[in-house]
Amino acid sequence: MKRVLLIKLTSLGDLIHALPALSDAKDARPELEFDWVIDENFQEIARWHPAVKGVVTSNHRQWREALTHPATLGSMSHLIAGIRAVEYDLVIDAQGNFKTALLSMFARGPRAGFDRHSVREWIAHLAYQRRFAVSKNAHAIERLRLLFAAALDYPVPASQPDFRLQRERFVKPKVDLPREYLVFVHSASWKTKLWPEPHWEELLKRSAQSGFKVLLPWGNSDEEARARRLAIHSGIQVLPRLSLSEMAYVLERARACVCMDTGLSHLIAALNVPSITLYGATDSGLIGASGRSQVHLRSDLDCSPCQKKTCRYSSTENPCLRQITPERVHRELLRQLNPLSAPPGSAPVQATR
Repeated sequence: MKRVLLIKLTSLGDLIHALPALSDAKDARPELEFDWVIDENFQEIARWHPAVKGVVTSNHRQWREALTHPATLGSMSHLIAGIRAVEYDLVIDAQGNFKTALLSMFARGPRAGFDRHSVREWIAHLAYQRRFAVSKNAHAIERLRLLFAAALDYPVPASQPDFRLQRERFVKPKVDLPREYLVFVHSASWKTKLWPEPHWEELLKRSAQSGFKVLLPWGNSDEEARARRLAIHSGIQVLPRLSLSEMAYVLERARACVCMDTGLSHLIAALNVPSITLYGATDSGLIGASGRSQVHLRSDLDCSPCQKKTCRYSSTENPCLRQITPERVHRELLRQLNPLSAPPGSAPVQATR
């Protein structure tokens, strides 16, 4: 076995979760070469890993807007041609939904994925000729490591996840960066993952008073507007819109970060940059940012984590995240930044509080 097609389209955090499985596979079976079918907006992630030789990109998010438009049909045809261009020894659907299962059926090669009890969407398992049971209670990274080990027939490594990012592929952005800085990732895809804006204002105020420079990234117009509203203190800098490789360059040089449960938090963890990630609606035990020097701050409300995109108790803000105070986050941030707070010779670890 040599050529393997990996199908995992989105999203940023889920794609970062797949990297340790690629590292495991390459270590166990050095002859393997992977091609990756991935959303065009995230193709840089695939190119960061040395096991990936080819990338097939999809712009499927645009299809729903004009499914029968000639441009959409042309895009579909181009994607299918890319998937069928090579005959593979194995095709692994690591996403496990109807869409990715359907794409796997266009590939030339035996198809593997989660079994009916393990897959994200039940119907997807019908597309696979080789099906593997993996507990849904395991962390997302561990689930993928187990799937790859079973599908490619090697022992599951006992080592910590190795993201194996080729950092030389990061790109220096054309922006003046402070010599030392923090990065606060204030955005998230779900409303229930957002920390109240007044909490961010207070944390930024405390950080500025402590003498820190803070960078605020953004990815769309709403996030940019929030970043500009928050940048009211000296030393707070709103970044321009950056590519993923430019963002990775900025993040790997940060002294520390504060994040919501969003894709960049997983990239930060993979880079082993000290970080604090806030969890309310989502379960850090299943999808938490994994890496050295990571702190997960969780709500202790009975309804958390609810795994819901809307809060059943409030239509305006998230009670679970409101409960995590700026004072608490700032205290943890200072602990992360002060190496004297750890016992001499101890290794940074991941902690949940």
